[in-house]
Amino acid sequence: MKYLEEFSDPALAGKLLDQIHATATRPWAMMEVCGGQTHSIIRHGIDQLLPDGIEMIHGPGCPVCVTPLEIIDRALAIAARPGVVFCSFGDMLRVPGSSQDLFSVKSAGGDVRVVYSPLDALNLARENPDREVVFFGIGFETTAPANAMTVYQAKRLGVRNFSLLISHVLVPPAIAAIMESPTCRVQAFLAAGHVCSVMGTSEYPPLAEKYRVPVVVTGFEPLDILEGIRRTVLQLEQGRHELENAYPRAVRDEGNLPAMEMLRDVFEVTDRTWRGIGMIPRSGWRLSEAYADFDAERRFEVTGIRTAESSLCRSGEVLQGLIKPHECAAFGKECTPRSPLGATMVSSEGACAAYHAYRRLELVDAK
Repeated sequence: MKYLEEFSDPALAGKLLDQIHATATRPWAMMEVCGGQTHSIIRHGIDQLLPDGIEMIHGPGCPVCVTPLEIIDRALAIAARPGVVFCSFGDMLRVPGSSQDLFSVKSAGGDVRVVYSPLDALNLARENPDREVVFFGIGFETTAPANAMTVYQAKRLGVRNFSLLISHVLVPPAIAAIMESPTCRVQAFLAAGHVCSVMGTSEYPPLAEKYRVPVVVTGFEPLDILEGIRRTVLQLEQGRHELENAYPRAVRDEGNLPAMEMLRDVFEVTDRTWRGIGMIPRSGWRLSEAYADFDAERRFEVTGIRTAESSLCRSGEVLQGLIKPHECAAFGKECTPRSPLGATMVSSEGACAAYHAYRRLELVDAK
């Protein structure tokens, strides 16, 4: 606890804020990529303590939020089938599909279970050889190694009644897509430290150079974020566009080499659709051909499902950083954590959930 408290020290936070105020001479707009960073920024009021004109744009870095609707509907279809045990982390159970969520399937008799690791789902498959056990594998590069290892173990152990429904997405292609959007206002990025702890930092210098934007890798505690903002503002003011690692206690430039080797073995890069954003080329992973037998989409033949997004929900614009959550007319009215229209109101990393939880309900509160 003491270690964590050191990164929330008010006196040190004040000194970093003083340096940011002293450095900034003009407006700047930067995007924190990760939804965990968004929650920390809103929870601690960091965006409201920054100089006037320094805007934090909330990015698409919530894996639950960007899981496309068709994948959610495929999950619902698989989970409702007799003889299936559908396993997921808890934050996916209330994500709305076209007409229901996984809790609804569970209440109607589907065997939907919350697990704490994909290995828990593999153990269920070994204990229930007469049932098909499916794990809902979503996330950025952070959660992918555990899912890859689980499939690797399933193949090694010969567990044939286990499969993965996968929707893994990659951060660097999303940054490129944001920068190439005609509506882009982003001038710099705070990169997600946990992603870089797996993949390293080598993918970011080319992005910084190509789009002429600073990229600063940072963590999730208040001092981590403030130090990331300080470095970013300094680069912007000096006209630099470089990668900086402001999270060296967790991130090495080379990344986690054994995890990356496992990912290369089990997955291959593919185009992915992001909810609210659309298709981004080569922005995701799927199982490689050597592990294709463990692909739940192939096993259950659920690729032809038709989807329908809510006409009231503007979560796609939130995910692209085009609007803040409370600029959506449905926010806090038709859309609440109890009756969400989109995943951004449900997920523990969703921007809409952060604004609702920490009472950012009025437009006048925006910086």
